[in-house]
Amino acid sequence: MKIIGITPARGGSKTIPKKNIKKICGKPLIAWTIEAAKKSKLLDRYLVSTEDKEIAKVARQYGAEVINRSKELAADKVVTLPVIQDVLKKIKAADDDIVVLLQCTSPIRDENLIDNCIQRFLNKKADSLATGFICKLYECGAYEQRRQDLKGFFHDDGNVYVFKSDLIKKGKPFGAKIEKMLISREQNFEIEDEFDFWLNEQILKKNVKT
Repeated sequence: MKIIGITPARGGSKTIPKKNIKKICGKPLIAWTIEAAKKSKLLDRYLVSTEDKEIAKVARQYGAEVINRSKELAADKVVTLPVIQDVLKKIKAADDDIVVLLQCTSPIRDENLIDNCIQRFLNKKADSLATGFICKLYECGAYEQRRQDLKGFFHDDGNVYVFKSDLIKKGKPFGAKIEKMLISREQNFEIEDEFDFWLNEQILKKNVKT
């Protein structure tokens, strides 16, 4: 069994051009995820999947192994699952391997977050794990309680996912036993637009040791 980290990073971002290599707090966005992965003591292998030569160059500069992705798998409407399946096929991953999905759009991670997620996944004998938070947002008119009385629901934040390789290959990555890992609010913010980019940069500036 091997534990494989994967970061999908296509070059065709529409909301923020060249988002994955745009500088944030002095580094390309993708660098924050690569550096977090390299600090992990439990990842056996870490790869960046991209069709973009510029992203590939930056990823290699920060020490990542790069897997070339086809342009078909980098189209706007392509979801993440077939991209991960493509990587697993190319590296001939075993069915008992574990896949750790680390997205560029979540640059804020505590130092031990990745390994804590992997360890919890193993300890709980889960099929999958996702980081996230308890969300209490509902459509207007869908509830009558005070907000503080709402039970809420677990919302995965996109920061870290852990899956069994064989379930990824079968196209049903979450499986029957899903482990939900609550993490600090600062780590919940994803980057989808310019405001998100600005917000994440403010948090990074506060957290980065100078």
